[in-house]
Amino acid sequence: MANELAMPPQEVTLAELSDREFTQFQAWIYRSAGINLTPGKKALVAGRLSKRVRHYRLASYGEYFKLIMGNAQEGELQIALDLLTTNETYFFREPKHFEFLERQVLAKAPAGRTFRIWSAASSSGEEPYSLAMSLAEHLGASPWEVVGSDISSKVLAQARTGHYSMERARNLPRPLLVKYCLKGTGPQEGTLLIERALRERVHFLHVNLNESLPELGEFDVIFLRNVMIYFDHDTKCKVVARLLPRLKPGGYFIISHSESLNGVCDQLKLVAPSIYRKP
Repeated sequence: MANELAMPPQEVTLAELSDREFTQFQAWIYRSAGINLTPGKKALVAGRLSKRVRHYRLASYGEYFKLIMGNAQEGELQIALDLLTTNETYFFREPKHFEFLERQVLAKAPAGRTFRIWSAASSSGEEPYSLAMSLAEHLGASPWEVVGSDISSKVLAQARTGHYSMERARNLPRPLLVKYCLKGTGPQEGTLLIERALRERVHFLHVNLNESLPELGEFDVIFLRNVMIYFDHDTKCKVVARLLPRLKPGGYFIISHSESLNGVCDQLKLVAPSIYRKP
């Protein structure tokens, strides 16, 4: 009997994610984050949640859904949300946007007042830190601020550390890498750390763009890139309508090259591919 009690419990066999279970997660993530998961994302949902289902030794994804909906485990709902909303990013993604920012916007920025940029879907922080490097290089002693926000608390926690794999810096110009990053050595070899002075100029906040926004003030530029591809048309309209009051008159609204505001918003003027301006 003693030997039987000492034996580890048998591994629970996890059933495949059924269509019905996928529909439950699909409806929840749409309500929570405005993200429209197409049927083609079923394997992604199963893959990203499987470790959490096994962590609780559950036999099905349906049981995990009941667990997070019932708040039986504090914080698990946010973990599931983090897993399903995290997107890959890297430094100076879509470089033409940074070229426009530096040549057409920062070069003409009025001196003396604080220049503010909002990275509204900042993920793990590479975009706001890239923006911070651009501002530091081109505004000199003029005051500036970058705000990064995301729905995922997990990626925000990583962003605040400013610590990344060197692989994420493949598009980071070497002069900026040398000037604004510390190279990891010893156990940290193969990584980089954004220098403290730059990190302190970037503020990260937990924001759900699908809900009422906190008071953030107004911005000269808003980046909303690589997130609207997950929204349906109605959600796109609502999200952009929420952000527009935060953009100063004459300010720029920048989306990904794979996205469009056609039929979404008629209050912005297209000035370059994927770059809009508020009158």
